[in-house]
Amino acid sequence: MYRNIEEITGKRTFLSTGCIKAMNGDIIIDKEKILETWAEYIRELFKDDRKDHNIMKNNFANPPIMKEEVETAIKKMKHGKATDPDNISVELIEALEDFGIGKVTHLLNEIYDTGQIPTDLSKSIFIALPKKPGATECELHRTISLMSHITKILLKIIMLRIRNKINQK
Repeated sequence: MYRNIEEITGKRTFLSTGCIKAMNGDIIIDKEKILETWAEYIRELFKDDRKDHNIMKNNFANPPIMKEEVETAIKKMKHGKATDPDNISVELIEALEDFGIGKVTHLLNEIYDTGQIPTDLSKSIFIALPKKPGATECELHRTISLMSHITKILLKIIMLRIRNKINQK
């Protein structure tokens, strides 16, 4: 049956081998140890080696995030994608309409003003997809992350503001 689906769609799927190599080269088959290895790999992959971690104090006036910016960010997001860790889809956020968009705007302004992202919104789920069949090294996998759509909206608004500043110069 799977071969028929592959022939019809022209897509190949790579199945996980159920094992992974540790950093020292040992093959790991225990699920808990595999998860620990992936966690270690992801931490190392996204490790912040910058020396200066001084956080700038907000000495300048930032305009608040406007409802129109939130609506624009939502419209620019891809539809039909996987839900975030909270099981909230872009389509659900769009369906909130005026009242819900107002609440999202208020939340984003609190985050933007304080610089504090709620723990639930800062969590991501990482998924490893093998680049080749039988991949056992972490490096031979493509890692994707599922993050909250509210966080994506905030990031898109910040990106659009930066892009507008750059284009003004």
